[in-house]
Amino acid sequence: MAALSLEEISAQLESPNLRDRMVALANLRDVPSEDALPLIKKVLNDESLQLRSMAIFALGIKQTPESYPLLVKILETDPDYGMRADAAGALGYLGDARAFEVLSRAFYEDTDWLVRFSVAVSLGNIKDPRAHAILIQALDSEEVILHQAAIAALGEIKDIESVDLILRFAQAEDWLVRQRLAEALGNLPTPKSISALKYLEKDSHSHVAEAARISLTRLEATDSES
Repeated sequence: MAALSLEEISAQLESPNLRDRMVALANLRDVPSEDALPLIKKVLNDESLQLRSMAIFALGIKQTPESYPLLVKILETDPDYGMRADAAGALGYLGDARAFEVLSRAFYEDTDWLVRFSVAVSLGNIKDPRAHAILIQALDSEEVILHQAAIAALGEIKDIESVDLILRFAQAEDWLVRQRLAEALGNLPTPKSISALKYLEKDSHSHVAEAARISLTRLEATDSES
């Protein structure tokens, strides 16, 4: 099937049929960012939350100078928590260091756990070491999913100082928390990390044990290179 022209995609984005609009947005996948942006903007305020979510995600992938301020505005002002969470996630894809301040504010001010979860993931994606304090605070959240995100992000930012604080999750009930810990420790080369990984290597859940094995291999390789 021949690729649609920009004019055809633009017309299809105005179709009253949601499926047509979704297909049109998906067709922007191979369109250069500068050409795609005006078309993405056409559906950023669509009546369908599903289509809006796709458009917000597209802003994080199709990076232009306008992507950042558009995502910040959604994160800070959209009444729908799902859209705010999507915007926080898309800011992580941009990898723009400016997003640190915006994401930090959202973590402290937004009351929805899904937004805070997306913020923690994105702080890991932009790999800003200043995220330490926020991520440590997230470890004390009542939401287990926030523990997962914070542990993973601390590994992403290679926060060696956090090792003692995340080791308490080695016996977490949720196996995904233990898996994120095993993965994170592979980026945190300390003797305590190695001891914990040897413990996690014997975990009853195969995904946790496998993640621990991979991380141990990584740390051993790093050690042999130094």
